[in-house]
Amino acid sequence: MEELARRLAVARGDEPADVVVRGGRVLCVFTREWLDADVAVADGYVVGLGDYEGREEVDASGRYVVPGFVDAHMHLESAKLLVDEFARLVLPLGTTAVVADPHEIANVLGTDGVHWLADLCHGLPLDVYFMASSCVPASEFESPRRALRPGDLEGLLRRRRVLGLAEMMNFPGVVAGDEGELEKLRLDGATHVDGHAPGVTGKALNAYAAAGIRSDHEAITLDEGRERLRAGMWLLIREATGARNLAALAPLLTEYGPGRIAFCTDDREPEHIADDGHVNSMVRDAVAAGVAPEDALVAATLSPSTWHGLAEHGAVAPGYRADLVLLPDLEEFRPELVLKRGAPVGEIRRPDVPEWVKHTVRVGDVAGERFSLPAPASGRVRVIGVVRDQIVTESLVEDAPLADGHIVADPARDLAKIAVVERHLGTGRVGLGLVRGFGLARGALASTVAHDAHNIVVVGMSDGDMAAAVARLRELGGGVVVVDDGELRAELPLPVAGLLSTARLDEVVAASRACVEAAHALGCELHSPFQTLAFLALSVIPRLKITDRGLVDVDAFRLVPLEAGA
Repeated sequence: MEELARRLAVARGDEPADVVVRGGRVLCVFTREWLDADVAVADGYVVGLGDYEGREEVDASGRYVVPGFVDAHMHLESAKLLVDEFARLVLPLGTTAVVADPHEIANVLGTDGVHWLADLCHGLPLDVYFMASSCVPASEFESPRRALRPGDLEGLLRRRRVLGLAEMMNFPGVVAGDEGELEKLRLDGATHVDGHAPGVTGKALNAYAAAGIRSDHEAITLDEGRERLRAGMWLLIREATGARNLAALAPLLTEYGPGRIAFCTDDREPEHIADDGHVNSMVRDAVAAGVAPEDALVAATLSPSTWHGLAEHGAVAPGYRADLVLLPDLEEFRPELVLKRGAPVGEIRRPDVPEWVKHTVRVGDVAGERFSLPAPASGRVRVIGVVRDQIVTESLVEDAPLADGHIVADPARDLAKIAVVERHLGTGRVGLGLVRGFGLARGALASTVAHDAHNIVVVGMSDGDMAAAVARLRELGGGVVVVDDGELRAELPLPVAGLLSTARLDEVVAASRACVEAAHALGCELHSPFQTLAFLALSVIPRLKITDRGLVDVDAFRLVPLEAGA
């Protein structure tokens, strides 16, 4: 109460502010207009706009003063960085708060891993809020280390800074009224729920929204975006590394305004952020696509804060946190200065990493023969068809490429083998299939980042190279590798849960880039081959995917054999 009384005194002009940001043009996100006003800050809060005196001053002359950017939905683990390095990366880009779904680490380390990650975020200058991961596993076709039960979710929902239930990925279960999914929606604290409804339209979308799920970040077309808005859902426009939807959906910001539309990055590789930016890059690209700067900025600030009930975030106004971004222009949106609670960001401590979060790759010897596939009786096979810059796939049927009575990879037809190897419990289970769209001429790519169960996923043109890649991942304790002719060409070690590096940002970015370059040297034509590879194992994104249990027809929501017509 004493702090509040002092802030009120500063707001009245009876006492000097701690900091005054003077001379800038301040965005009022509520009216979407620019105000010529000073910003007075006391105890880390904005207390007033107008003419104020302060103990310290920040000269914002000729600059635009906007709220700190808020990422409406993302996965910390996708940046492959420990949270201190992630904060060092995104804070200078203007991101001051994120809402994270920790289901990546939950699939590998269970609730213990989630609590560890949340504890690691305590004291960061970056505000990290969490949603309780609702679908571990994402479906019955995936194999995490251990499923999260309703009791686990209740424990997470009681944590400070846990806002509600994370994306309900088992959308077929929700739509069908599956009792297990409905039980999650009835939990205490589950009144705020994020969605995940790729390709869901019509009456199925009505049922999904009627369950109380009020957002979705999976829309990829204007019609899908409109339908979600008309159903009373928040549209979270995603621009991830492997799923780029901003260009298609940006016109909705002009059509309807940003009142129910927010930006999110979902899954971004570290080099994508380092090269292109974070939420600020979405603002830049939206404006370049014709969206008014004020609308784009509201979608990056007030809208995500409003959706998630973050009452102190998202505005430069009295009573809001003084997370301020000073921009030199409204074209590039590259911050000149970022103030967190009214002050420049200081040194961020480096956390200790306990041993128990490592050593999560539990697989035995996997010889090349394990990837052998006998010729199908019909001669026809199902093939996963990669869709460039999206995480949805096609479900194709092809003549099987054969040699000596076995299915083989065929570079001439852009057909590679793909496998998912269970890595949590050492079951030895391997799912096998074929994929088109990587463009590989030789070699193999493999990763322990494989949404969402994060078993080992490997794609290759040679059974031997696929086996060698899996063996190297076992030695590393997780990561990303590229193998050609039995030789390692590039690698990014990810020893923490097989998802995160303990290295500094520049080392991680360099290693990640080297892996992408090595993949391209093998003929891969994809911009983000490892993001694409990771999502081929996610059984709740249409249409054909693969897990350690086999091929999944997501539309029918069932396992299907490799042989077409079988």
